[in-house]
Amino acid sequence: MAKSWREWEKPLIELEENLAKLEDLLKTATPEQRSELQPRVDDFKKRRDNYITVMYGRLGPWEKVLVARADKRPYTLDYIAQIFTDFTELQGDRRVGADNAIIGGPARLDGMPVMVVGHQKGRNIQERQYRNFAMAKPEGYRKAIRLFEMADRFKMPIITLVDTPAADPGVESESRGISEAIAASMLKMFEVKVPSVSVVIGEGGSGGAIGIAVANAVLMQEHAIYSVIPPEGCAAILWRMPEKGAQAAAALRLTAQSAFELGLIDEIVSEPWGAAHRNPAEAAQLVKEAILKHLEPLKNLSGEQLKAARYDKFRAMGIFESATVPV
Repeated sequence: MAKSWREWEKPLIELEENLAKLEDLLKTATPEQRSELQPRVDDFKKRRDNYITVMYGRLGPWEKVLVARADKRPYTLDYIAQIFTDFTELQGDRRVGADNAIIGGPARLDGMPVMVVGHQKGRNIQERQYRNFAMAKPEGYRKAIRLFEMADRFKMPIITLVDTPAADPGVESESRGISEAIAASMLKMFEVKVPSVSVVIGEGGSGGAIGIAVANAVLMQEHAIYSVIPPEGCAAILWRMPEKGAQAAAALRLTAQSAFELGLIDEIVSEPWGAAHRNPAEAAQLVKEAILKHLEPLKNLSGEQLKAARYDKFRAMGIFESATVPV
């Protein structure tokens, strides 16, 4: 059975917990105790650093999935707080109600007005239920459409942050037209005449992800994943065994490295040493630099040029051959 993130990183978590305890003791230690404790602290730091270097130097597809799902990985609101200023969240789709799985609103990026839209996960069970585990319902995508239209009207570049296992699969979402809502959101992103940049910051799962990821520039963090289906779902369909998620992850080619090789994304955004959850501030700075880098040339294009570039970009994705059928 495939391991969870906590199981996979358990030895490292234990090392860090023991190191934290020693460092706490060091703060109140006498000079004699300090001379005895300091070598142990140094030893634990060395062991931790070596472990991180080895672990994150040889991540396979399933390990990438685990890191993308790490409990402490920065979420959309964390990045908004670090990257943008004057963010004002706007709620509701003006049809059904609020959807807390997708958040968005106007903000400033280095003083420039932009529209930010992204999936939001939760840190504990209460937050996860409130955010529906970042699985948006139709009203979430219709809210996104409303914000995209507002951005187009006021000439504000669009920034989207993607982090969802998939769209909400419930009966209510199906009855309210989840597929149509995702398709309409994608269409709106194709239609807008302002620059757009999408960043996959964690899980980019299924239509739930691409619903807000049809952008002029699509970026992925180094340890994020992007896939047509979560690996457990793929394993359940192919082998009737969700526990074969690790095997499915390898077949799906869902890593940032594979996506870049296949031409699905424009850049892999580096993460801090030990992944984004070990240094969220540095991770946010790297994401910000990448967004600004790709926005700059897009600002020089007209609305029609932006639309055409977006269309050509997505039409060129995929590898296919035309076969001639003998008459």
